[in-house]
Amino acid sequence: MSQNSKIIFFSIFLYSFHTEVFAYIGPGMSGGALIAVLGFIVAIFAGIFGLIYIPLKRLLKKIKNKKSNNESFPDKK
Repeated sequence: MSQNSKIIFFSIFLYSFHTEVFAYIGPGMSGGALIAVLGFIVAIFAGIFGLIYIPLKRLLKKIKNKKSNNESFPDKK
């Protein structure tokens, strides 16, 4: 049996045994869940931004300082 046919068989098997679920998520709970998910996503992007931006900022500052030092003290030949 191939992988795709196993997945299809398992999906049909699971969907054949459904039951009704009576659940209600109020606006307060759904709003809190939405904010938690968005906060997690923003935290991931902020971490990635910090990992890229901070070293790049230090590198640019080092290049700028090296360039300004070379211009203020030119080499005598």
